[in-house]
Amino acid sequence: MLTTLLLLIPLISILPVLLTKGKGAWTVALISSIINFGLTLFALTQFDATNPDPQFVTKASWIVNLGVSFYVGMDGISLLMVLLTNLLLPLIILTAFNKNYERPNIFFALVLLMQCALIGVFVSLDAFLYYIFWELALVPIYFIILGWGGENRNPITLKFFIYTLSGSLLMLIAFIFLYLQVPAPSNFTYDAFRHLSLSPIAQGIVFWAFFIAFAIKMPIFPFHTWQPDTYTVAPPQGTMLLSGIMLKMGIYSVIRWMLPILPDAILQWGNTVIILSVIGIVYGAWIAIEQKDIKRLFAYSSFSHVGLIAAGIFTPSLQGLQGGIYQMFSHGINVVGLFFIAQIIFDRWESYQIDQLGGIANKAPKLTVLFAIIMLGSVALPLTNGFVGEFLLLNAVFRYQQVIGAIAGLTIILGAVYMLRTFQKTMLGDKNEDTPFLDLKPTEMLVLSIIAILVIVMGVYPDPFLKLTEPAAQKILNGLTTLTYNIHQ
Repeated sequence: MLTTLLLLIPLISILPVLLTKGKGAWTVALISSIINFGLTLFALTQFDATNPDPQFVTKASWIVNLGVSFYVGMDGISLLMVLLTNLLLPLIILTAFNKNYERPNIFFALVLLMQCALIGVFVSLDAFLYYIFWELALVPIYFIILGWGGENRNPITLKFFIYTLSGSLLMLIAFIFLYLQVPAPSNFTYDAFRHLSLSPIAQGIVFWAFFIAFAIKMPIFPFHTWQPDTYTVAPPQGTMLLSGIMLKMGIYSVIRWMLPILPDAILQWGNTVIILSVIGIVYGAWIAIEQKDIKRLFAYSSFSHVGLIAAGIFTPSLQGLQGGIYQMFSHGINVVGLFFIAQIIFDRWESYQIDQLGGIANKAPKLTVLFAIIMLGSVALPLTNGFVGEFLLLNAVFRYQQVIGAIAGLTIILGAVYMLRTFQKTMLGDKNEDTPFLDLKPTEMLVLSIIAILVIVMGVYPDPFLKLTEPAAQKILNGLTTLTYNIHQ
């Protein structure tokens, strides 16, 4: 019942948000998101972290003739992703406190609809239901960008929509194929798919259909070309939703729907994916170094970091899988902080151009300190949240193949280059010394302080997060004993 409530609260809240005008819509949406976060914390207190199986399960027949059911529940991995979603949503809504959007009731209703869809993706244990939520998540973000985005949003949003819809169709075909392989009575449940014995050829076909769909969403090289433009043109809260939570749909789906179902294909094609991911790490970081627009720089930084997560997951090993899961959570927190800082700078100076900034530390010491903490988490400084995930991931990739691991390790060096240089050019120096620049307002201070505290706490004490997901991760890996990582051992 808890899982169903987590889905229903944002869905039910849409109506009062739509009926409320002005600032009231923001208030109702914020209250709804805080209630859902509180319910998630309650779920954590009731969750048995030693049990690898889904808990808080609800299962009810839906389309009986097709074997489709409303089947939802959470294992440790799902619960962590739901926690990320319901932690970030109140923060993202808080960042809109000073934004005077037209039709705010529609804007925040779309945000809550997206929250419901995102949670649905993370808790669905029926493939058909999962697909419904996957597609549903595309609808609100499409209209958020189209209705409140920046210049050239129409062609950019269309490109984003076509990319993601094309991948979704491939995923649907793969699900239908798997459904047809299930012995009578056929059904779409995760359990039924997980116990299928597919031929290597069939697994390879399903592997690529799934991988392209998920790689577009993450994104992974070379399926990333929609991302920088979309992140740049989206309104600030849209960018945070995309980078902080929505891209995790793709990574989570690899863990949930590919690793347990397609072991032979992982063995055959995993190395190819790792190579593509490592190319993306270096390519994204190198392009980030060249960026003059701070928002676009953060977009390429996100793309580079996701490449390392994907590489670690496909090793596959417990270190890689645990590192990928942990880094998903850390990346979501850090990237929302970075894009919020970009928004704050733009609100003061009406520019994302790095060469037009400088000297902010002289006038905004609070912003400077919090930016420094979040930036250091992003470059994986020890005792920050980014270090824990990246250490596990690099360890897994290096054990898998030392040359690939050495190349993947460039993410730390290149990341430090573009992030430290960006901090130096924007915060330090005496440029624009005569230009007014207000320090953080109370709401801005609250959001960035929460993020900065999480950066430090997760870096100093990661154990609760790792213990939450380890049983479910180990269960996934138990069926993959013949995979590449174990062969190399």
